[in-house]
Amino acid sequence: MTSSVETHDHYSIGELARMVNLSQRTIRYYEEIGLLHSVRRIENGKRVYTDDDVRRLKFINRLKVLGLSLAEMVKLEKIYRTQRNNREVIPKLLAILDERAIQIDDRIGQLVALKNEIREYQARLRGKMMMQET
Repeated sequence: MTSSVETHDHYSIGELARMVNLSQRTIRYYEEIGLLHSVRRIENGKRVYTDDDVRRLKFINRLKVLGLSLAEMVKLEKIYRTQRNNREVIPKLLAILDERAIQIDDRIGQLVALKNEIREYQARLRGKMMMQET
């Protein structure tokens, strides 16, 4: 008896790209720089990807959203590959995220100041318009 739920052992690069919402070129680039290194090839040399690759790319996407650069991700990956555990990686990731949070706070302060300047300038311009109308 066969199951109606189909499971995949591997995915083509096109399937993977659709699953993780990345271009095939981006996936290949991540392979080149060492962010994705578990890629296998089948008989004809075609790349195949696994569920682990799907999880890895989703994690990379999440790190991008959190503000990590590709260079920072590559450093973390190198640490992970040499240590084979998260004992060294997690503290470094936390430090990077702490720095990002500080940068965001600084940027929010800059944006609030800019908004205030815009509002003040608008008020002056409106005042000039009203003076010209009278």
